[in-house]
Amino acid sequence: MTDLTLYHNPRCSKSRGALELLETRGLAPTVVRYLETPLDAAQLRDLLGKLGISARQLLRTGEDEYQSLNLADSQLGEEQLIAAIAAHPKLMERPILVAGDKAIIGRPPEKVLEILP
Repeated sequence: MTDLTLYHNPRCSKSRGALELLETRGLAPTVVRYLETPLDAAQLRDLLGKLGISARQLLRTGEDEYQSLNLADSQLGEEQLIAAIAAHPKLMERPILVAGDKAIIGRPPEKVLEILP
């Protein structure tokens, strides 16, 4: 069985829903509370590679930090956005399930089932 890691925010209903879906299938992912244990830039680059998306696509645009840091600026490059997410983990979309070399954002939570082995 492939190791599963869930980047999780227990205050988020979508994140709780994804974890519950996994657990009802008898799966026990490693749960990373990324607000308490933020990913560094290298980990974010690795995660983005597994997701197959850009840093801009990982951003939660409704967060106050998105506005205050002017992250809507199209001139900001990938590394600047990764640095912003590393410094402000609340900006990272959630939940994210990693299974081996693949990852998916669980929005809606049922999306996490798409990459299960």
